[in-house]
Amino acid sequence: MLGKNKSNVSDMETKVKVGTILGDGAVFLKAPEAVRIDGTVNGNCTCEKELVLGKNGHVKGNIYAQHVIVSGRVDGDIAAQGKLELLSTGKIVGNISARSLVIDEDASFDGRCTMTASQGEGAVKRIGTSQTEASAENTASGK
Repeated sequence: MLGKNKSNVSDMETKVKVGTILGDGAVFLKAPEAVRIDGTVNGNCTCEKELVLGKNGHVKGNIYAQHVIVSGRVDGDIAAQGKLELLSTGKIVGNISARSLVIDEDASFDGRCTMTASQGEGAVKRIGTSQTEASAENTASGK
C-alpha cells in the first residue's frame, strides 16, 4: 500500500497552489538572494541582496540586507549595507543604519538613524551643512 501512495505524492506536489517558495540555501528567513515580503514575518530577516517589504507586508523583528525597500511596516531595527528606501506607505518603528537613505513624503519613521560610510571613504558627509560651515570645518581641520 505504501508503494501506491508514492506516485500520488508527486502528483499532489504539482497540483498544490504555492504562495511562497523557499529556494535552495534559504533558511526562514535567511536568504542568499533577493526577497519580497507581502505577509507578516515574526522574527528577524537576513538577506544577502535586496529585501522588499510590500505595502501589506509587516516585519516584527530586525532586518539585515544589502538594500531595503519598505512600503509596509517594520517594528524593529534595519541595517542596510547600501540604500534604504522608505516609500510613502511605509512605516518604521525602530532604529536604522544605512549608507544611503531615501524617505518619501508621507512615510513614517520613529527611531534613530545612523549613516554609515561607504567603502573607501573615511567619514560620512554631514547632511544639511551649509557651504560656510563646510568651509570653516575644512579650514579648521587644515584641508
